[in-house]
Amino acid sequence: MSSMTTLEKVCDRVANMARSHHDKMISVDDVSFNDLETICISGEPHRLRNMAQQSICYRLGIPINYLRKCPPDLQRNHLNYWMKNEKREKLFFRFDGNEIRSIFTPRYIPTDNKQILDRLLDLGYRPNTRVQCSLDDEFMLVSVPDERETFRINGDRMTPGISVSNSEVGLAALSISAFILRLVCTNGMVSKTSFSASYRHVSDKLLSNLPGVLNSLRSGVGQQKERFAISLGTKVDNPEATIESFNRQFELRKEEKEAVDWALREELGFTMFAIVNVYTKSSQYELLSAESRFRLQKVGGAILGMMS
Repeated sequence: MSSMTTLEKVCDRVANMARSHHDKMISVDDVSFNDLETICISGEPHRLRNMAQQSICYRLGIPINYLRKCPPDLQRNHLNYWMKNEKREKLFFRFDGNEIRSIFTPRYIPTDNKQILDRLLDLGYRPNTRVQCSLDDEFMLVSVPDERETFRINGDRMTPGISVSNSEVGLAALSISAFILRLVCTNGMVSKTSFSASYRHVSDKLLSNLPGVLNSLRSGVGQQKERFAISLGTKVDNPEATIESFNRQFELRKEEKEAVDWALREELGFTMFAIVNVYTKSSQYELLSAESRFRLQKVGGAILGMMS
């Protein structure tokens, strides 16, 4: 669940999760499959986690939903056949102990969560800085509110800041965006502005450019205030129908829709301000993955971005 904590505690948790992480370039000739869940490297079996299954299927051009319906022997035949046709001599494997987290081409440049947190500390963020964090094995979202910039909208205290998201296993790109925290209920919203930045893991450009990106994001606070004011004055006659339309537009998954339904009961209102808060509130739904929390916060930011 998304929760307020400190940057130091996030660093400790990331370090603890990474204790058994290691990477290795593996020759394709040394790879074979028992089925979709088990790969053998030089004859030694390793369990493939969900993202590793997805990444190798994508790499080999096999639809994973089809392969999951196949019996193990057919899975094995498909995977081993197409692996023999792999053009690259080696692939980049990310391990957690004996299990494989994900598989990439040699072009992949790892940007680990620890690197990102260390960079924030290097830039002057203190270990006791209060942050909002969602973190699991596949995704990290860390949002840093700046209390010096807090403003009020309709009596609610809003604190802008920056949000950094990353996936070490290929679920999403490294991304830095504007962030707004609604203090009364700690609803977080990730806003894509003209200053947002995102890079796939084939470059370390974003980390090196981080100071400039952060300064650019801070300059957009005034625009966010204006959009909140507009959202308060924009009436919505049928919130349920409006929510259903946005769910389709942003292609929400089943569990994300369930989260929105839960939040609608908490944040029901007849303005676009209330609609935005439904989506930011939904990111606190207990059963969501860290990446789904990020997606819902982005939906809230995208809807607010329509207010102009």
